[in-house]
Amino acid sequence: MSQEMKTTVDHTASHPNRRILVTGATGYVGGRVVPELLAAGFTVRTTSRHRDSLKRFQWFSDVEAVEADLTDPHSVAEAVKNVDVLLYLVHSMGAEEEDFEKTEEKTARNIASEAAKAGVQQIVYLSGLHPRDKPLEELSKHMRSRERVARILLESPVPAIILRAATLIGSGSASFEIIRHLTEKLPVMVAPQWINNKIEPLAIRDALYYLVNASDLDEAVNEPLDVGNGEVQTFADLLRGYGSVQGYRRLIGSIPIPLPMDKLSGMWIGLVTPVPSNLAIPLAQSMAEDAVTEDHRIAEFIPDPPGGFTSYKDAVKRALKREKSGDVITSWYQGWKNQPHPEDSYPTDPDWAGGRIYRDVRTENTDLSPEEVWPIIEGIGGSNGWYSAPLLWKIRGLLDKLVGGPGLGGRRDPQRLSIGDRVDWWRVMEIDRPHRLVLRGEFKVDGSAWLTLELQRRSEGGSHYIQRVAYAPQGFQGRLYWWAVYPFHTFIFPVMRRNILKAASQRAKVRN
Repeated sequence: MSQEMKTTVDHTASHPNRRILVTGATGYVGGRVVPELLAAGFTVRTTSRHRDSLKRFQWFSDVEAVEADLTDPHSVAEAVKNVDVLLYLVHSMGAEEEDFEKTEEKTARNIASEAAKAGVQQIVYLSGLHPRDKPLEELSKHMRSRERVARILLESPVPAIILRAATLIGSGSASFEIIRHLTEKLPVMVAPQWINNKIEPLAIRDALYYLVNASDLDEAVNEPLDVGNGEVQTFADLLRGYGSVQGYRRLIGSIPIPLPMDKLSGMWIGLVTPVPSNLAIPLAQSMAEDAVTEDHRIAEFIPDPPGGFTSYKDAVKRALKREKSGDVITSWYQGWKNQPHPEDSYPTDPDWAGGRIYRDVRTENTDLSPEEVWPIIEGIGGSNGWYSAPLLWKIRGLLDKLVGGPGLGGRRDPQRLSIGDRVDWWRVMEIDRPHRLVLRGEFKVDGSAWLTLELQRRSEGGSHYIQRVAYAPQGFQGRLYWWAVYPFHTFIFPVMRRNILKAASQRAKVRN
């Protein structure tokens, strides 16, 4: 295993010959459990719709990375060949399509069927925590979908452990981001009644502990098992607890409102926090019911974590420490939407042979080398900003939030980027250090937008800086959008070019 990879679960495999398949390996939990499994001594296979999206992880060279579409039985059959344990970590939390429940049901049936044919010994599924006696039709659609998947797996020929967990607390988790930003931005908060619902959080390190140990049992288990840290709180308590760790005092109250507060709350969370409403709405919907463990039967199969469960406040402290150090292994930023294929054809070059393309190209020669300019380019966005008209960027980000886009949601690491990372409303598609960065827009717009920042080394010394925006409109509304924002482009992008090079020059002077 690569020396740089850090792990948190101290476990040595009792069955080191087992081959573990991790589906959803690019997700928040999947990307973190892989190095734990490797450290334990297992052989690991990972899947993604696009194999290249796995390359950003340090563990990529230590696993068998395969491309698989889980909705296709033939693709699943190839993925599960010679696999002993299958970790099923796939859920469309941020899905916008109306039929995502049918898609998830189809995927679960594919997994169950092909795993049985391949002789898989154990399936491990990380599901949601909700009252067991609540009828399926009364659950939120995302929680209902998870429960339906759990039932399909439990009824399949392959034994399935269903780990039922509530809010995961860790650096980069969407739930933690919501808690943090609500607490830091709102000293006084009046929220819907669900803020007083009971919840039993779980530190991401403890979730990983259970996933690794569930992969190493002596005998297969077919059970739904509740997992929590033993601290039953309300969501309001989680906000106050975060505030206590940070030294804040917050006034939090609730009011009964006879409105569909799940969607309204999700939209409100999407405006206040970096988490887009498409992801915040299902999270808010899941808060409409208590999420508390009803028993501790899991201890019959897996002992409690050594040293006990991580308390909520300790989990918050660990998450803050990781984020401060920049050591965030995975984040919801990377996976709130299905990532486009890094090798897709895109109109970032002048000779692209596609449909109608609008472009804004800014160039300039500089005495600075590509190596001197590159840190500014790779650090763009997030807390570093976009080097032009910050107020206009904030307004555009707010408008994007209002229609369900990501807005200016920040970035995983303030200095380093990987393919697939999110940078505010852009997605990293290509990096060629120190020469080229390609970003694809994920903001709500009728068309596809791309931003390329390029540095060409000059024979006489210095660099030729190229800043290119490409926009492929969709229909009349897409063209209308381009011409509506064009006056702002004539101001924003020349300033952006100038300030990027100015910042690079200042940085070079300081370093010299």
